[in-house]
Amino acid sequence: MKQYKLTYTVSVLSWAELPDEAKKAIEAAKAASEKAYAPYSHFQVGSAVLLADGTMVTGNNQENASYPNGLCAERIAVFSANSLYPEQAIKILAIAAQSRGEFQQKPVTPCGSCRQVLLESEKRYGREIEYYFYGTEEIYYVKGTEMLLPLSFSLT
Repeated sequence: MKQYKLTYTVSVLSWAELPDEAKKAIEAAKAASEKAYAPYSHFQVGSAVLLADGTMVTGNNQENASYPNGLCAERIAVFSANSLYPEQAIKILAIAAQSRGEFQQKPVTPCGSCRQVLLESEKRYGREIEYYFYGTEEIYYVKGTEMLLPLSFSLT
């Protein structure tokens, strides 16, 4: 039997260790979480996408009483960025989540559907995305979607 050993790196950073661009993206994600529509879960997620040209695009989760019809913050931000700025690659994606007015202590990461969308965007532009997942106790940094989605499906 043949086996592959997969190794992934997640850096755990403090606020002081973040580059300025990451701080701005996290602050934008936190602000976006305030506007989330989450009357059922009370779990508000904000996402911010920093594009290669410096443009910031945000999104937040939008729930619906018919649960499958809601959408995650990450996909809203990415689809908006790809629609409004189709020539600009995503440089950074940041996520911040809160529940009942308190930001999560541990970082929240994208769901599987969002990870697949992020992979597609990364392949579309030929550029790895830098991820910053905010928590009040620690911040995760990951470079490249393959770290989030091992053995991913892609046409390329």
